[in-house]
Amino acid sequence: MLNRLLSNDRPGNRWLALILVALVLALLFTPFLFPGVKALNVAAKVLVFVVLVASFDLLLGYTGIVSFAHTMFFGIGAYGVAMASTHWGAGWGALLGGVALALLLSLVLAALIGLFSLRVRAIFFAMITLAVASAFLTLASQLHEFTGGEDGLTFKLPELLSPSYEFLEDPVLGVMIDGRLLSYYLLFALAVVLFLALLRIVNSPFGRVLQAIRENEFRAEAIGYRVVVYRTISAILSALFACAAGAMLAIWLRYNGPDTSLSFEIMMDVLLIVVIGGMGTLYGAIIGSALFLFAQSYLQDLLRWASEATSALPWMSALLSPDRWLLWLGVLFVLSVYYFPTGVVGKLRASRTRP
Repeated sequence: MLNRLLSNDRPGNRWLALILVALVLALLFTPFLFPGVKALNVAAKVLVFVVLVASFDLLLGYTGIVSFAHTMFFGIGAYGVAMASTHWGAGWGALLGGVALALLLSLVLAALIGLFSLRVRAIFFAMITLAVASAFLTLASQLHEFTGGEDGLTFKLPELLSPSYEFLEDPVLGVMIDGRLLSYYLLFALAVVLFLALLRIVNSPFGRVLQAIRENEFRAEAIGYRVVVYRTISAILSALFACAAGAMLAIWLRYNGPDTSLSFEIMMDVLLIVVIGGMGTLYGAIIGSALFLFAQSYLQDLLRWASEATSALPWMSALLSPDRWLLWLGVLFVLSVYYFPTGVVGKLRASRTRP
């Protein structure tokens, strides 16, 4: 049963399996194990990024396509929910309609970009996607009447997903059962379903062809596979999953703006997470997202504690100042690439095959 659920793609290493199980259980019980708004926000962001990074790994790790337009589809999903909920009202019809229209737009744009751009060399395709993403960011910033411009859109969702809606009067294990909790578990369910769907795709015959194209596109073309067609389908699927991740983010935040879902920083974060977790593994999206977002969210707190603990050594205290958290985040990334060149998942899987 487990094999079928994971599409016969087991983690392949006992330690890797334990880490994945621990992370999934931690995310499942975060509202009860780690009370507080910050912990819940970090966990929700991890769920969103698991889907976003896994969808990008389908493109980069399994197909060998470098695209900088991935956050554009992420933004389309977020704006689809935000604009529909703002202009059509806080109902389930508006929410589902916004997601459906965002998916349709993502499909059309991904198909157009793929068919007209994937015939060129990889570096030129990357530059084309970067130009398209930049144009879309500018468009979203300027169409103030529809997108809210630089200020973005703050909107309401159906009452069941509202933090003020309480299902029970008394808390359960110290946690109020309200719309906020329902929103979190909605995100958790969506992340699980979408991740398992991606696993099924990469382990299907279609996924094997994508990996063959990644390894040697000329040989794949020679044995009869239409490389452009397969790459375009991969780009479309990746865009649709990224769009769904954007919708998840908008549902959680109940706000969306250019910097929230379309910024180039998000694209860089996705690239870093793919490298940290391991390209071409999908499981790396879970571990990489958890490690990166935990470090990004709590590194300042850890540095503040370390700085206070070393106050007797002024130079050490200054070096560990929380204001230098980006420096230490960069150091951690360099160390992770040095000691885990194939990512955490790749390193753990390789350790199983050593004599």
